[in-house]
Amino acid sequence: MRKKIALVGGGQIGQNLAMLAAQKELGDIVILDVEAYVNAAKGKALDLMEMAPHGNYDANISATSDYKDIAEADVVIVTAGKPREAGMTREDLLAVNLKIITDVAAGVKQYAPKAFCIIVTNPLDAMVYAFYKLTGFPKSQVLGMAGTLDTARWRAFIAMELGVSVGDVAGTVLGGHGPDMVPLPRLTTVGGVPLTEIATKEQIDKLVLRTREAGTEIVKLFGKGSAFFSPAWSAIVMAESYLKDKHRVLPACALCEGEYGVKGLFIGVPCLIGAKGLEKIYEIKLAEDEKAQLEKTITSVKKTVEETKL
Repeated sequence: MRKKIALVGGGQIGQNLAMLAAQKELGDIVILDVEAYVNAAKGKALDLMEMAPHGNYDANISATSDYKDIAEADVVIVTAGKPREAGMTREDLLAVNLKIITDVAAGVKQYAPKAFCIIVTNPLDAMVYAFYKLTGFPKSQVLGMAGTLDTARWRAFIAMELGVSVGDVAGTVLGGHGPDMVPLPRLTTVGGVPLTEIATKEQIDKLVLRTREAGTEIVKLFGKGSAFFSPAWSAIVMAESYLKDKHRVLPACALCEGEYGVKGLFIGVPCLIGAKGLEKIYEIKLAEDEKAQLEKTITSVKKTVEETKL
């Protein structure tokens, strides 16, 4: 029997999630969207079914506006919410998207209480916290996508700057999903060679800044809306590690209960993801300047989370 993947939100990220999940044959897919947009979601589902013969995948893809149709989903990926527009911060979205997440949490809790849940909605650190509090799910069952995306951007920019294969770039990004996230140049390598040995300080500073502003850079280019290809792939990487018990170690927004000196907040940290969901958080021994940067991002996350009043 195939696994079942519920995608809450059928917009740009949702439709790409559906396509990627189908191409990877991760399971059958249900796209859930509000009544006003459900026909568009049904059209996308049908289009993807018609693509299957040339895409060479077997998956049932459907769309609905009724939460009962996500019943017993193995994975739930939440993208529902208003996207950022030029001039908006992620925090500007908090009030409107908190209401949406509240409704989503109620539906998922009722119909898919055992699902591994990946939250993509911004402001992500606050939305994953809100979803966790509202559902009461165990922390192993709820993660935010951000760290996986932030690290992908870090690796991509390094490859672009140095003219090397992105496959040879390894590194990680800690902290909140915002302008004070913490890329770790000291621990980043290119084909095993430390980044600090093959890039100048000026290059590294530029790469750190671009990574922190990556989402905003795309929002400015679009004018309306935000990134969708890279967030979708990032969430799929996490879902695949869970569904296939791959035990990938991926930076993700996880609930820390003492790790990195953080208690009760979701921040980006290296996570072991397998069939039990979040199976372990790895702690990195940070240098003093890295600790200071992490403290700054934790303060920002705490401020945003407090605004949820949960």
